[in-house]
Amino acid sequence: MKNGFLNGRFLLAMPGMTDERFARTVIYICAHSEQGTMGFIINQPQPLGFSDLLVRLGIITQAQSILMPEKNRSLVVRHGGPVETGRGFVLHSDDFMVKTSMPVTDDICMTATLDILHAISEGTGPEKTLMTLGYAGWDAGQIEREIANNDWLICEVTPELLFDGDLLGKYDRVMAQMGVDPARLVVQAGHA
Repeated sequence: MKNGFLNGRFLLAMPGMTDERFARTVIYICAHSEQGTMGFIINQPQPLGFSDLLVRLGIITQAQSILMPEKNRSLVVRHGGPVETGRGFVLHSDDFMVKTSMPVTDDICMTATLDILHAISEGTGPEKTLMTLGYAGWDAGQIEREIANNDWLICEVTPELLFDGDLLGKYDRVMAQMGVDPARLVVQAGHA
């Protein structure tokens, strides 16, 4: 695979995934290079809600959380992965940018600073938003080996599947988009 090939794509865990942390996960890859790979699990919710997180961070008060726009107050914070689980990341549409925003694709960005949380709480942030705590990371060449070992499927991303709030059905919907029935997948990769 060439450098950056996975940027802006989904990885789907194969049904035989032995690492329980990644069973039935959909991961959005935001950085893939010869140094390693970084992505976010987008279909595992955190027990902490978005407005609760903002209150804990001191960005808003409990009283202010009630005044947040409903679509932002009800955002589900997702478990982005097992690395740096106390660190927050926001994937979002490109209609909102700050100096620290990093373009992932032509229309998706990632921001990991508090200014985006302030903007979301005020209703002035991006149209489409996805917040995670933590990320999934792979060392140089590791994800390529895992793909070759049949641990992951690679899938194109649609904004609807990336940003929608139906986390429990996301794995099956992404598989269906690919035309794949998970029950028909084999666990072992073939080798000639």
